[in-house]
Amino acid sequence: VQLQASGGGVVQAGGSLRLSCTTSGRTFRTYAVAWFRQAPGKEREFVSALRWSGGATLYADSVKGRFTVSRDNAENTVFLQMNNLKPEETAVYYCAAGRGIIVSAMSSANQYHSWGQGTLVTVSS
Repeated sequence: VQLQASGGGVVQAGGSLRLSCTTSGRTFRTYAVAWFRQAPGKEREFVSALRWSGGATLYADSVKGRFTVSRDNAENTVFLQMNNLKPEETAVYYCAAGRGIIVSAMSSANQYHSWGQGTLVTVSS
């Protein structure tokens, strides 16, 4: 499945952004979709994930209560609403998709076989 991430930009600390991950040609109906981020000089880290079947969601502890992952009814877009952003969350945000991922494994990058190109989020202080 091909993925397109969008919605990044520059925002002040405390601000909000909504990222979108869209698939073309197929739906997310049988997939889990996740968001990861990679800051300059740092390793990629898990942010959030949504399993389409059943709607289970998972969040990194650092974003709980501030970020919300959701989906659209057309089954081809997953959103990441990010509120109260912090400067240290400046990173390239990637969406990824995979099939057959159990909830407890949704935070593992190696479970996902399709990755989008990333969208840059810059949070200024």
